[in-house]
Amino acid sequence: ALLRHATESGHVPGVVAMATSREGTLYEGAFGLRALGSAAPMALDSVVWIASMTKALTTTAALQLVEQGKLELDAPASEVAPQLAQARVLTGFDAAGQPVTRPPKRPITLRHLLTHTSGFGHETWSAEVQRAQAAWGLPRIGSGRKAALRVPLLFDPGERWQYGIGIDWAGQLIEAASGRTLGAYLHEHVLAPLRMQSTAFRLTPPLRSRLAGIHQRDPDGTLKLIAFETVQEPEFELGGGGLYSTASDYLRFVRAVLNGGTLEGQRILRGATVRDMAHNQIGALRVRPMATALPALSNDAEFLPGIEKTWGLGFQINENGTPTGRPAGGLMWAGLPNTFYWIDALGGVGGVLLTQILPFADTKAVALFGAFESAVYESLS
Repeated sequence: ALLRHATESGHVPGVVAMATSREGTLYEGAFGLRALGSAAPMALDSVVWIASMTKALTTTAALQLVEQGKLELDAPASEVAPQLAQARVLTGFDAAGQPVTRPPKRPITLRHLLTHTSGFGHETWSAEVQRAQAAWGLPRIGSGRKAALRVPLLFDPGERWQYGIGIDWAGQLIEAASGRTLGAYLHEHVLAPLRMQSTAFRLTPPLRSRLAGIHQRDPDGTLKLIAFETVQEPEFELGGGGLYSTASDYLRFVRAVLNGGTLEGQRILRGATVRDMAHNQIGALRVRPMATALPALSNDAEFLPGIEKTWGLGFQINENGTPTGRPAGGLMWAGLPNTFYWIDALGGVGGVLLTQILPFADTKAVALFGAFESAVYESLS
């Protein structure tokens, strides 16, 4: 009822939401339209850009290679990706507007990259990154050009949490260690074993035929369909945000995490690795609010304000219980067009809610995700 109301009231054009236990799907529903002005309904198999929900899948791939001894969490990442040895810390800008930098105090590691403590920021939430991009003539991360990775560090590795392009760099380590493109590695070792058959970086004709449109919410609250898709022939695939998927596909990944890294006889990670993913990996550091530097792409964003939050390997962790019913130790993250998921290993439940709305942290979509999660917990009580 709440999902139907959200579309009928015009809060969101279309929505797909699903919830799962360890054993199987608890709920699935799709409401509204794939795109405003179209007659095509949003469906359970509608394809959406999941953006930063890609990060948990890329992290999974990286940790598989750690298990195999091909990557190390705490070794200098430049041993695998030599370009990282060139990363320098931004200290300011000179009179001509050029970045002033210095060498970092310590090497960047894969653990730094996976936990947003590497020093890399993101143009969407950092005016300093944008200024450095302009001064050095660097493309934006969504361009799919490798030069976009060459932004300066905003601080020394390990010294604070700041959302950034670290997991895009982790994708480069995966390619170097495996000898495969990120997309090929993910397909063979993560997506195919989990039977996530509608998840990919490139929109094949079958995926495109089910694609939901992306909408922009104007300052007055109105929604309009916009022309947007990721670069389809990039120089590198964005491990931090390039995938398209469906709710049912991503729910299979959620279920695999709930089951300690296995689903229907296919193991993608060891149980101990999954436990590490769900454990605070940033010590005394804390996840901070993300103040927008590109209002067209994101509002100011903070999930669960007032609740202490840390970061594991791939996930935000709530250190206290949430108003929705999720206990301490829950995992979650989201994607730029207001796609969301949560994983509660203690309760054995998780869920996915997908819209296609910009800017990120849309108040209507965030509220709907919270209401859906609450409804799931209420139904189980």
